[in-house]
Amino acid sequence: MKYPIGLQSFEDIRKSKFLYVDKTDMIYNLTRDGKYYFLSRPRRFGKSLLVSTLEAYFSGKKELFTGLAIDSLEKEWASYPVLHLDLNSQKYDDTQKLEAILDWNISRWEELYGCYEQETTLSLRFSGVIERAYKKTGKQVVILVDEYDKPLLQAIGNNELQSDYRGLLKSVYGALKSQDRYIRFALLTGVTKFGKVSVFSDLNNLQDLSMDEEYQALCGVTQDELETIFAEPIKQLATKYKLSVEEALCRLKERYDGYHFVENGIGIYNPFSLLNTFKRLQFGSYWFETGTPTYLVELLKQDNYRLPNLTKEVSTADVLNCIDTASNNPIPVLYQSGYLTIKSFDEEFGEYRLGFPNKEVEEGFTRFLLPYYTGLRNPETPFSMGEFVRDLRSGRPEDFMQRMATLFADTDYKIVGNSELYFQNAFYLIAKMMGFYTKVERTTSNGRMDLTIETNDYVYIVEFKLDGSADVALQQIDEKGYAQPFAMDKRQLFKIGVNFSLEKRCIDKWLIA
Repeated sequence: MKYPIGLQSFEDIRKSKFLYVDKTDMIYNLTRDGKYYFLSRPRRFGKSLLVSTLEAYFSGKKELFTGLAIDSLEKEWASYPVLHLDLNSQKYDDTQKLEAILDWNISRWEELYGCYEQETTLSLRFSGVIERAYKKTGKQVVILVDEYDKPLLQAIGNNELQSDYRGLLKSVYGALKSQDRYIRFALLTGVTKFGKVSVFSDLNNLQDLSMDEEYQALCGVTQDELETIFAEPIKQLATKYKLSVEEALCRLKERYDGYHFVENGIGIYNPFSLLNTFKRLQFGSYWFETGTPTYLVELLKQDNYRLPNLTKEVSTADVLNCIDTASNNPIPVLYQSGYLTIKSFDEEFGEYRLGFPNKEVEEGFTRFLLPYYTGLRNPETPFSMGEFVRDLRSGRPEDFMQRMATLFADTDYKIVGNSELYFQNAFYLIAKMMGFYTKVERTTSNGRMDLTIETNDYVYIVEFKLDGSADVALQQIDEKGYAQPFAMDKRQLFKIGVNFSLEKRCIDKWLIA
C-alpha cells in the first residue's frame, strides 16, 4: 500500500497508484446541490486534495476516476475552464507579497483568455478573465481557492495589515458575485472563516459546509473507512506492538479520532496522522511535527485567557462558525484550527461543549504552549518534564519542589505578566504534562489550586496558596480530609503545602509532611 503523505495532487496520486480514500460520491452530490461553497477544516486534513480532485473532475479527466464512486454516477464528463488559486505557499508579511501572488495567477489566466488595458486593478482583471474564459470556451467557469485565509492568519495581531489584506481579498473575491452568470461552481477552503467586516461580508451567496451534516466526512477518515481500507496495516501495527486488532483500533481512536464538525456527528480521524502511523508502523505526534502557528499563542495572551478553561468552554454555532477580526476571542480560532472540537451539544440552549479531540492534540498543544508560559524550553535541561516525573516516581518530593521553585524563579519577566494568571496557566500546563505520565487530578477555585498525583508507589497531595501560607496549606490538607481516600492505600503518601507569592512572582515556601 502506497501512502500519499505530502501529496496533494489527485492526478499524481491516481497515476502513481497511491492510496485514495474515495470521497467522489460526495463530490458528485456537491456539484449538483449548489454552486458556491466554503469549507473550513484544520490544516493537513485534505483540503488541498479535495480542491485538486475537483479540478480534475471539472477538467473532464474521466480516466483518473476509473473505479471510483463517481465513475458510475457521472454520465457527461464535460470539461470546464478552471481557475485554481492557491494561497498556501507564500509568506505574507506585507501587502506587496499578496498583490504579487494574485498578479502572478491572474497573469497566467490572461495568457489563456486575454486581457484589456482598461482593466487596471486586480479585481477588474479577475472579473475580466472570468467573462472571457466563458466566452472563449462556451463553458461556465469553475473557481477553486485553496487556503483563502492564509494572509489573514499570518497578519493576526497586525490590525493595519489585516485591514489591507481584507480590502484586497474582498475586492478580488467580489468577482464571484458580480460575474455569477459566467460561473458554474466555486469553492473556497481555509482553516478559518473570517466574517463580519471581513472578506465574506459581500459573499452572502456562499454555502458554508463547515458544520454541514451531509458533508462532515468530506475531508478526513471515518471509522468505517479506517476499518475497511486500512485493515491490513492495522494488523501490521497490532503485530508490531503485540496488541490485538481491537486494542490497536482503540489506540488509534484515542490518538487520532475525535474531530466532530456537527452536533451529534460522527467522529473523524486526522488523515495525515493516520497515514504516517501506517507508513512508519509507529504511533506518533505527526500533526504537530508539521508545526503549530504562533498566532494561537498571541490570541490566547491578548485575551488573558485562563488555560484551565480550555476543556470547559461552551459556545454557540454563531461563535464557532465565524471569526470576527475585531475580537480577541481565541475560542473560534482554536475550534476551526482543530485544537478544540465539539464534545457534546445541548439542544435546548443550542450550546456546544468543547474539548481536545484526541490525545495527539492534547499532548502536542500542551508541549507547544509550555515555552510561552514557563521557562521550560530545552528538553535536555534539568527542568524537563522527564525530571519532574522521575522525582515523583522515585519518591523525591523535596527534589520535585526544588525543581518547581527554580523553574518559576527563572521564568522571564515578560512571560509572567499578571502573576496570578501566570501561575495558574503555568501550573496547569505542568500538571497537564505530568498527567500524561502519572495520574493527576486538579481542582481550582478562587485562586486556590489543589493537586493529587499518583504513581505506582507514591501518592502526593499538594495544596497551593496564593499570597497565603505554606503552613496553612499543609494544615488544610488534614482539615479537609484530602488524604482520606488513600487511607487503605499501601503506597507511601506525601502531603505538600505550597505558597506562591504574587509580589515576588515565585514559590516562596513549601512544607512536606
